[in-house]
Amino acid sequence: MRIAISAETTIDLTEELKERYDIKTTPFTVILGDRDGFDGDITPVDIFEFVNKTNTLPKTSAVNEYQYVEHFTNLLKNYDAIIHFSLSSKVSSACNNAKSASQNFKDVYVIDTLSLSTGIALLAIYARELANQNMSPREIFVECCQRVKHVQASFVLKRVDYLYKGGRCSAMAYLGANLLQIRPQIILNEGKMLAGKKFRGNYQKVVLNYCNEVLDEFKTPDLSHVFLTYTTANNSIIQSVVSILEERGFKNIHITRAGATITSHCGEDCLGILYLNDGK
Repeated sequence: MRIAISAETTIDLTEELKERYDIKTTPFTVILGDRDGFDGDITPVDIFEFVNKTNTLPKTSAVNEYQYVEHFTNLLKNYDAIIHFSLSSKVSSACNNAKSASQNFKDVYVIDTLSLSTGIALLAIYARELANQNMSPREIFVECCQRVKHVQASFVLKRVDYLYKGGRCSAMAYLGANLLQIRPQIILNEGKMLAGKKFRGNYQKVVLNYCNEVLDEFKTPDLSHVFLTYTTANNSIIQSVVSILEERGFKNIHITRAGATITSHCGEDCLGILYLNDGK
């Protein structure tokens, strides 16, 4: 039985990883003033240029029900069933739209990941591995739903500019963060984006402290896969994080860059490590 693994472009996978794990995506729409386009056609560079020029954030539009019906219909031409992993229902209408669209089909299963970016990818890759073991779509759906609560997804920001422009940070907090070099952590908790710890000082040191503290707090990782996902980061920071992840024993360290949808909410210099925290 051929099982399609599907997600929105907010999964933030490279083309190589999508091909390796046979994961199909359908795009969010990104709106830059009077210009709009699909996530993927519009890039993070486009986001940065637009914000620097206009001092306003772009808007994003979730995949609508009609687009999901079209997406699922096209997939079922080549697959017998679909398991779709959707961006958290607590931050987007995409999941509810996907669930509504799935009612038009017999073998389409939609999972609310309660996550974003490569937190979604961890579950999608797991589903592909189960499909390769000839598990049924229903069995894979149940197994993946049970792992949703174990996704550790968090990021650390160098600046809070985009949070301020998006109304998620007061003017006083914005000023204080810049003056005191506060680097906030953003965590996914029960599907919602919340403020975590506040780090201070040199950003590269902050990133390393963030990684070690996350790994110490969520200390039962499934070492099969970990994602290092960023909007912008210099090579020195990336390699330092990779070294930490290697020392902790992760087998597959996937380095990915966030797409336009996620970037539009986080801005430049945002980096996170994401893994399943239900290892033995």
